[in-house]
Amino acid sequence: MSHPNTTRRKHVLKEMMEDDYSLPTERQQIVCVVSSRGNNLHEVVPAELASDNFLVSMPNKFRKNVWVKRGDYILVEPIDEGDKVKAEICKILTPEHIKEYTKAGIWPQRFAKKTAQASQSRDDAAEHSDSDTDDSLPPNTNRPVNVQNDEDEVTDTDTEESSAED
Repeated sequence: MSHPNTTRRKHVLKEMMEDDYSLPTERQQIVCVVSSRGNNLHEVVPAELASDNFLVSMPNKFRKNVWVKRGDYILVEPIDEGDKVKAEICKILTPEHIKEYTKAGIWPQRFAKKTAQASQSRDDAAEHSDSDTDDSLPPNTNRPVNVQNDEDEVTDTDTEESSAED
């Protein structure tokens, strides 16, 4: 027998994946998540440059089923009650949504640059992943740099050069 939360999660995820990619209504707007404030609240930046950041709430159907992280794009609808929380999440946008909204010409210009940079960095990463060299790997910042080995290499090459000259 299936757990009730598992069944609900399955239906919520199915609803997201089988979305018809409908365009936002006049009341809805596309925003980008800046940070998570806890208690199912997220700070977002709107597409309009003149607008300030505001808080949005996550509805019950998404809680514990879908996660939103910094940099994700969401579709929100304004709510009347509340001073600090100004909207509620309607839809979490996937890359397919972004493609459809860009084709339709409704994707905000403010976010177009960010998505282009992100897709370019993914393309660059894919190019580098084709090569099997260790040069393409980023350095491990969790390990201290071994300065002594670098100095030993320098002194070894200096001694080799001086012995070659003699």
